[in-house]
Amino acid sequence: MSSTPASSSPGPTWSRPSWRFLGPVLAVLLITVLGLLWAKWFPYTLKTIGLAEGGQWDGSVLSDTAVDAPTWWQGGWDFLVTYTLAIWRALLVALLISAAVQAFLGPERLARLIAGGRGATRAALAGVPAMMCTCCTAPVVVGLRRSGVPVRAAAAFWLANPVLNPAVIVFLALIGPWQWAAVRVVIGIALMAGAAALAGRLAPRATVDGYLGAAATAAAGGTVTGAASAAEPASGGAGAVTRALLRFGREFGRLAVRLVPEYLGLVFVVGVVLHLGGWRLDSIHWGLLAVLVFAVIAVLMVIPTAGEIPVLLALAALGGSPWAQGIALICLSAVSLPSLVMVGRSLSWRASTGIAGAVLVAGVVAGALLAVS
Repeated sequence: MSSTPASSSPGPTWSRPSWRFLGPVLAVLLITVLGLLWAKWFPYTLKTIGLAEGGQWDGSVLSDTAVDAPTWWQGGWDFLVTYTLAIWRALLVALLISAAVQAFLGPERLARLIAGGRGATRAALAGVPAMMCTCCTAPVVVGLRRSGVPVRAAAAFWLANPVLNPAVIVFLALIGPWQWAAVRVVIGIALMAGAAALAGRLAPRATVDGYLGAAATAAAGGTVTGAASAAEPASGGAGAVTRALLRFGREFGRLAVRLVPEYLGLVFVVGVVLHLGGWRLDSIHWGLLAVLVFAVIAVLMVIPTAGEIPVLLALAALGGSPWAQGIALICLSAVSLPSLVMVGRSLSWRASTGIAGAVLVAGVVAGALLAVS
């Protein structure tokens, strides 16, 4: 009587292709989650608890920093320092995320993550929990475009961050009338979807093809070669990890050298313009011309996350026009001159200008809704 030796079936294991795909994705997720926990989620949780317990909003109107300065250069400098101190953590995290996306993911993996007709929706959903201001999101948008993400999806991610920031929406509901939060959600979703679609149409085909050739090839199952596939290691092991870390360092340095000086200079210019204009909310008579001028300024103005809230509170206390409140609610946070310039080359100048126009229109519509509510 013969006995057949029992065969042991090995447990489930990760195949090398699966791990090569999931490993870099997990690395990017780890950097993103830890960075956002430090810069956004934990501070905003504490802020929300304080407001829910009956606390007062402790922010001030940022533009007053520039207006109250004795000279134009002091106004620009004070505005730059105040704004940078408010957002430096988020800006640093944005640079780290952007570098990680380009170094660890690359066009092939991103094509698998954000491919197809719902790519813009997935990008927007990824942007909502990031909760960054428009300037801090800009480096991530640049990195997404360099890695092959379509204009429409990159624009959706860019706008979803500031406009649909859940923390700011909760703040609005806690310290203001319910209409502020409701209009922010309704107009924010419409703006994000409409402006992203508009950007996709306005971006020149040459620009789109220049960024998307590698991603399109990867999505179709082809092989990406050259610089486009730099994030795909030829082999596993310590050597691949070392090369990925070196790419990460190079990408971080390149982004910092390109975007940070540009950001600093533009924010300084905004502060100078605010000082020279001498615009204070308590000295404005809200006629049609004033509302339109305020809309243009709000689109170009740079504020940190939730920086629109003290403006809204000041407008409400002064009996300001609901049209002005709607414009502040949408236009102040969605885009700014520095962020438009930083993403201009990546999305194309036509697309960036179209987004700015869509933001202005959305702000006016928000004002109309507040006026009739």
